[in-house]
Amino acid sequence: MKNEIINLLKKEGKVSEETINEIKDIDINEFSNLIQDIGKQETVHIKESEISKDLNTKYVGKNLFIYNEVNSTNTLAKFLSANGAENGSVVISEKQTAARGRSGKAWESPLGGVWLSIILTPNVDHSKLPLITLATGVAVAKTLEKIGVENPEIKWPNDIMINGKKVCGILTEAIAKFNTIENIIIGVGIDANLNLDDFPEELKEGTTTLEKELGRKGDENLLIRLFLEEFEKISDQFIAGGYEDILKEWRKRSYTIGKIVEVREPFNKYFDGYVIGIGKEGALVVEKIDGTLEKVISGECIIKN
Repeated sequence: MKNEIINLLKKEGKVSEETINEIKDIDINEFSNLIQDIGKQETVHIKESEISKDLNTKYVGKNLFIYNEVNSTNTLAKFLSANGAENGSVVISEKQTAARGRSGKAWESPLGGVWLSIILTPNVDHSKLPLITLATGVAVAKTLEKIGVENPEIKWPNDIMINGKKVCGILTEAIAKFNTIENIIIGVGIDANLNLDDFPEELKEGTTTLEKELGRKGDENLLIRLFLEEFEKISDQFIAGGYEDILKEWRKRSYTIGKIVEVREPFNKYFDGYVIGIGKEGALVVEKIDGTLEKVISGECIIKN
């Protein structure tokens, strides 16, 4: 995290190369006010005024930190959450240079996408954490429906699909001390106004963008505003314990249920099976080849043809 903060200060011209070594010996938390101030400066494409002017939320997005370029909005959100950023604060960057998805996978984040992280401080049990990822997926899908995307689907546990191709990923990280959750960071990356030709070859086949699917460029600021509104609605449901209602919405948009998949769990545990559904705790319910049922809490799910 320290390198992230130092890199941001360098990019913004707040420190010189000559002072880097001195800064490395200083507690990075002392720079929290400066980092917040940078996040309040005018940026080129993502505009605080455009997001906020009609934003219909009580707390999500009421405090926006918008940057030209960061390594990772999730990392920066963790830093700000540790330094007093309030519940519902949102970190947005026009570009990310070292973003990651689940399992540490690299995430392409060029100009033209929506890259943001939300700081949430829900008073919920640790066992409910997988549900916040599913809830965020529902919020993204509903947002895409509002801008004209037909039938966006959610691939367990954290991808949004259009016509069988990924358009959005979600990365949820908990900040805990002594088994107590202090904050949850929900990172969302949407491939909005991006050119697929700019993607690495290995990503082109399974990826799409909103511009491609809708046949036009969209308003990134409007997309962010609509998403923050949908996220607050479902966040309120989550905090109030409305888990079954969230799961009902998720199941309606599931890309995974009813498909044959390869499940890749931690510690190299792989198996094939048929997805029956999703449990009340957010686990994928898979019927294995031998007929036994397996609940998958975490891992990766590969759809098989």
